[in-house]
Amino acid sequence: MEVPTLPIRKTSTLLNATFAAPDLTTFCRLDELGLEAVGQRLEPDRAVIACRIVERDPWCRKCGAEGVPRDTVTRRLAHEPFGHRPTTLRVRVRRYRCEHCGRTWRQDTSKAAPARAKISRGGLTWALTGIVIDHLTVSRAAAGLGVSWHTANNAIIAEGKRRLIDDPHRFDGVTTIGVDEHVWRHTRFGDKYVTVIIDLTPTRNRTGPARLLDMVEGRSKAVFKQWLAGRPKEWREKIEVVAMDGFSGFKTAAAEELPDAVPVMDPFHVVRLAGEALDRCRQRVQQATLGHRGRASDPLYKARRTLHTGASLLTDKQSARLKAVFAIEEHVEVEATWGVYQRMVAAYREPDKKLGKQMMQAVIDAVSSGVPAALVEIRRLGRTLKQRAVDVLAFFDRPGTSNGPTEAINGRLEHLRGSALGFRNLTNYIARSLLESGGFRPALHPGMR
Repeated sequence: MEVPTLPIRKTSTLLNATFAAPDLTTFCRLDELGLEAVGQRLEPDRAVIACRIVERDPWCRKCGAEGVPRDTVTRRLAHEPFGHRPTTLRVRVRRYRCEHCGRTWRQDTSKAAPARAKISRGGLTWALTGIVIDHLTVSRAAAGLGVSWHTANNAIIAEGKRRLIDDPHRFDGVTTIGVDEHVWRHTRFGDKYVTVIIDLTPTRNRTGPARLLDMVEGRSKAVFKQWLAGRPKEWREKIEVVAMDGFSGFKTAAAEELPDAVPVMDPFHVVRLAGEALDRCRQRVQQATLGHRGRASDPLYKARRTLHTGASLLTDKQSARLKAVFAIEEHVEVEATWGVYQRMVAAYREPDKKLGKQMMQAVIDAVSSGVPAALVEIRRLGRTLKQRAVDVLAFFDRPGTSNGPTEAINGRLEHLRGSALGFRNLTNYIARSLLESGGFRPALHPGMR
């Protein structure tokens, strides 16, 4: 009986690739720390690598004479994990004694880790990269290093401040900033608000995402004014645009400290003001006509999300739903408020910014005077828009200036706080927020933006 033969598959080879002999020192990048692996041991919960210091250090720091070896001590350092297994370095450190002056000293291990540190420099780089690029929690980084949470947290924040946050060039090139408030704690104890300052220059110039510049405790004119006053005069003179919401305190602080900068009330908050007016009007009419809050079967309640959809994006079903809602005579106030909302959205979506500015000016003029007393929400919106008309219209002369990226960063900070199950220490929260959204990814991984 003939035995069938299997087809022979040709395997591709890397013709130009060169391989060296397996080397634990190189694989674990111990040579970058001035160490050499001399042994290994696998324990149930970790891998242990025995190391020695490559460079000899026999010269006395006091008199310069050559010392003689006395004994050795062991220094344990947490290193970056390999294969999801914590790795510990047992570094054998030789001690010397000077027979001339009697001084004793140890070999220098500063290349492997700072003095009294429990984590190697390689382990710190791995943890910091995981926090900044991979968005790991400190608990996960501590588990990977095989150390306690407090040890990992203190070391990561200190390394992040040294390498990233305290970089004197971090504020270079900023011409457009955004300012907004942020809730960092949801408890009754202590101030729960902070003021966040965002660099919007990359977004406006289309060179990258926005980044968090700083975070200050409290939310007021004084807080923002004090932060601006603390920046160098040369830096403040380069700020061209400040994007903000409708809070007058931020506008006043910017006008006093940045007199040459143009304040812009960004579209995100302007449209949100109109959307809130529309919601209040719908709720008021709902209560006046039916005597209760919205229920699933109520026409206005069913159309609450459709009312916030741009008119050009409505489907046939959504258009029919709105037509049925507006056909009810009692809903005429909702229809009028909806019309103002849609006109504002259309002005911002207009590709021709000159025409969009004219459309927005027409909306502001229409809601600023001559509005019937029954339309209380539009009258209130008109007072705000009239007061901030210059800031609202300034956007159309500087397209791309929006606080939308600021709100996006606020969302990322909400996710950070949820992953950490909340923060109690504002200093740690500010440091973690800067590492999370400070734009440091290229500094740790040049290929990432």
